[in-house]
Amino acid sequence: MRIAVNTRLLLKNKLEGIGWYTLETLSRIVKSHPEHEFYFLFDRPYSQEFIFAENVHPIVINPPTRHPILWYLWFEHRIPRVLKKLEVDLFLSPDGFLSLSNNTPSIAVIHDINFKHHPKDLKYLHRIFYNYFFKKYAQKADRIVTVSDFSKTDICNSYQIDPSKIDVTLNGVNNNFHPIGLDQQIVVRKKYSEGKDYFLFVGALHPRKNISRLLQAFDEFKKNTKSSNKLLIVGAKMWWNKTLQTSFEEMKHKNDVIFTGRKSPEELNQLYASALAFCFVPYFEGFGIPIVEAMKCACPVITSNITAMPEIAGDAALLVDPFDTNEITQAMIKLNGNNELRSELSARGQMHAQYFNWNTTAQTLWESIEKVLTKC
Repeated sequence: MRIAVNTRLLLKNKLEGIGWYTLETLSRIVKSHPEHEFYFLFDRPYSQEFIFAENVHPIVINPPTRHPILWYLWFEHRIPRVLKKLEVDLFLSPDGFLSLSNNTPSIAVIHDINFKHHPKDLKYLHRIFYNYFFKKYAQKADRIVTVSDFSKTDICNSYQIDPSKIDVTLNGVNNNFHPIGLDQQIVVRKKYSEGKDYFLFVGALHPRKNISRLLQAFDEFKKNTKSSNKLLIVGAKMWWNKTLQTSFEEMKHKNDVIFTGRKSPEELNQLYASALAFCFVPYFEGFGIPIVEAMKCACPVITSNITAMPEIAGDAALLVDPFDTNEITQAMIKLNGNNELRSELSARGQMHAQYFNWNTTAQTLWESIEKVLTKC
């Protein structure tokens, strides 16, 4: 069989959540199924590291998809021509985008539909595109894959999709994440937090990540405890806006907030494993991979009690209302002053993280692919 895959988010040194999902699942699938030919469709020059096996054939389709007008051009005009020319049996899209002007059997991996619930978090043209097209994508897809039971229910209810059409493939976590020794932790804190204990956030600085309230909660934590703790924010500032800037400027303890930018998986491991606690309190997530990454590194977790986060965290985290800064502050205070609780959450988290495995994710995604291929 010939399988075309939208791999436009496989970007060297710039992988975000969906990019990692694409890498971890496809690298396993193409190697496990040498009997099939895979056509990876890139929108710009690609890195050879993403050509995982001999049965992968890379194709660059211009122009780069940098904004909604180019999304439309790429998926509705360029992609259909390529799919027709290649005579593929299936089009797999790990970021959920499909081509409405092509009848090739298709699978859309829709990780979440946060844009439907919080449209103002996106730029005007982006939210118009997402809210117009993704309902159509969901209805057109032969199968939908998503990453949590929460997202499955949300997609079904929002787009009137039959639940039997949607498969859940839980995200995995990189096996390279692990705890580190106390001596190493001291070195990491000297390097990143002036030798002080720190709370950690990892993720894109997007409005739905709720960074503004996290900053306010940390400011209150500092006021109430007089602690020397720092707050490390790891992630790219591509979504930084006036609200975030105002929240930061109004902080009394802004000098204790350290923005590190994007970090490699190796550096992330060190940061997770050396943190006092991981504070991840978005108001919407379809999964929340950093939660599991932190647990894998034996880092206690504070996360939100809404959307997919309780499902993913289980009983191995402190759950808080992300709209209540006082709850976030109190969770910080509780973990800062309770070594026994931190140890308990650390142990629970390491056990819980074992349930999230990329091999399983890849296998369940392949089973969805087979359901469509058997009908071809």
